[in-house]
Amino acid sequence: MEGATVKRLVIIGASGHGKVIADIAVRNGYENIVFLDDDEDVRECAGFPVIGKTCEARNIDGDKIVAIGNAKIRERIQSELENVVTLIHPAAVISRRVEISEGSVVMAGVVINSDAVIGKGCIINTGASVDHDCKIEDFAHISVGAHVAGTCCISRRTWIGAGATVSNNVNICGDCMIGAGAVVIKDIDKPGTYVGSPARKIK
Repeated sequence: MEGATVKRLVIIGASGHGKVIADIAVRNGYENIVFLDDDEDVRECAGFPVIGKTCEARNIDGDKIVAIGNAKIRERIQSELENVVTLIHPAAVISRRVEISEGSVVMAGVVINSDAVIGKGCIINTGASVDHDCKIEDFAHISVGAHVAGTCCISRRTWIGAGATVSNNVNICGDCMIGAGAVVIKDIDKPGTYVGSPARKIK
């Protein structure tokens, strides 16, 4: 239609994660996609141009999303932005009774079941699942193929590693890293890195 506005998305972070977000954006109808990144040697990502540095995000028109894996950096940058959007892959299966806040991204193959709450700036990565009545707090990351059973709380900035499993009714405090393939069967109340089955603190 003549005069129609083309949706623009500004992705902060020209990385592998950014490439996946760009694919989801295309499936959500974005035609004009640009990246920002602080590495001056990176000129394009996923076939889209890198047009500036991350500090310029506030001055560029368009919807915004932060594609940076480091939770503290993602939180800092997102807190400075307006027009932050949520992106959900059409191949994700999400209950009608799920809340997902701004800046979060839900990848292909994800399942999120009834009455789960996903906070701001979260990453629910490829093939992960979040079961009923879970709370995933702001800037947490549920990695590729990880599974969070029902009625769990994953607190702020915690990273659940690839293929890890969190048993039902378990709470994990903020700023934890749960290693790939770990199995968490009881509450974790001290920040740190946890590995193994059952998961144990190593640092």
